[in-house]
Amino acid sequence: MGTAPRAHASLHSSLITRDVVSSFARLDFASPIIERLIVAQQSALTPQAEDFPRWYQDVIAKAELADNGPVRGTMVIRPYGYGIWERIQAELDARIKAAGAKNAYFPLFIPESYLTREAEHVEGFSPELAVVTHAGGAQLAEPIVVRPTSETVIGEYMAKWVQSYRDLPLLLNQWANVVRWELRPRLFLRTSEFLWQEGHTAHATREDATAYAQHIQLEVYRDFLVNVLATPTYVGIKPPSERFAGAINTLTCEGMMRDGKALQMATSHELGQNFAKAFEMRFQSSEGKEELCWTTSWGASTRLVGGLIMAHGDDQGLIVPPRVAPIQLVILAIKETPEVTAVVTKLGDALRTAGIRVEIDRGSGSFGRRVVDWEIKGVPLRLEVGPRDLEQGHVILARRDTGDKQSLTVDTVVSTTTALLADMHDEILASATMRLETNTHEVNSVDEAIEASSGGFGRISWDLLVDGGEAQLRDQAITVRCLQRADGSLPVDEQESGLVALVAKSY
Repeated sequence: MGTAPRAHASLHSSLITRDVVSSFARLDFASPIIERLIVAQQSALTPQAEDFPRWYQDVIAKAELADNGPVRGTMVIRPYGYGIWERIQAELDARIKAAGAKNAYFPLFIPESYLTREAEHVEGFSPELAVVTHAGGAQLAEPIVVRPTSETVIGEYMAKWVQSYRDLPLLLNQWANVVRWELRPRLFLRTSEFLWQEGHTAHATREDATAYAQHIQLEVYRDFLVNVLATPTYVGIKPPSERFAGAINTLTCEGMMRDGKALQMATSHELGQNFAKAFEMRFQSSEGKEELCWTTSWGASTRLVGGLIMAHGDDQGLIVPPRVAPIQLVILAIKETPEVTAVVTKLGDALRTAGIRVEIDRGSGSFGRRVVDWEIKGVPLRLEVGPRDLEQGHVILARRDTGDKQSLTVDTVVSTTTALLADMHDEILASATMRLETNTHEVNSVDEAIEASSGGFGRISWDLLVDGGEAQLRDQAITVRCLQRADGSLPVDEQESGLVALVAKSY
């Protein structure tokens, strides 16, 4: 995929003097390798190999994705970061609606008594709860919990709305913010307030609830991660120790970041009849019997933005897969002349008409600095239009993921760009898949699993972890990310024979 220029730039950028950088930055014909060196020199990102967490923070700041909020653990999502979230939201929302769920909205404030009805649920969340005790200048008669998740409040209303089997399945989703008081915050990955979607459903049978949770995990979340975020994952079930509070089964998509750690990308939960019992969620069956509903919940959050950063980014900044990119192509006017202005305007209009998300940069800063800024933001394609190139009848198209450049005539830009954006998604996905597979190691003991987890995933027989092995891993900050059948498919539960566990350090 042409990664050599990127490595070359990272290795030698410190050898380029500021005077050389300034000289080349004024030119519109610098060679690809020299320009990569200039970009590496100017970007000032901490190299991933030196300090991956620091690199992550640098990218968020320099790509203008988010800032820390005024209250510890909160975040301000900047327009470019929110633009990525809007693309994520749109793609997920379409898939959720295709799965039959309808959007609704439920209150931010939940009576504390609602949470205490399901003991395991409130116990699982109690360290993270934010509780309101005073409002309107007076102490409240009952404390109010700021929504950490909505099983309890939605369960209350599902019980009102479901009377008969004809009302089932009831499939709901909401886009909302939630608050979980985070002790060790990290932008996008763990914040005290974050954005997400949470689905909640009620079904007549356990089989129907199980099938729907699996459909969400495979056809909504995994499909989105692969076909939009270009991120391969392992899909499996959580062991009991990692299961959602109050659930009888949790399904997960686990991605590998570029430092080899795991990130839980999205989860679905089979809640059994636990919440139905707590909220008297009953229905009359077709046989006229009163029965309890079977429920599910499922969610994905702004953590996906963090996953995008860490799964694909390099030492020059973000690499945003084209289908989730708020800007798929940026047109840089190298020097504003009447001829350049006319071509830039024409190309911008033609590309937008073709359905490509375009931004035009007519900035007055140095060309080199502007290139650096767009590279850090990870915009998939960069089209450079300058007077020297136009005199020769062409413009320059650069790829963010590989750094490759090609000369195009103006009339071939739209067709070439459209095809290239499709190819880029496939190639970014292929690169991430190879990284996942290369850094997943078959192991035969707990010690080998610990060694494998130093820079990737270990794949080990679940039987080797059941009797104390999982605790040994936890002592080394390693957890079982998910359980699968040997062929990679979803098991019914952790009691199946022959299961394998994917273990790793995680975010």
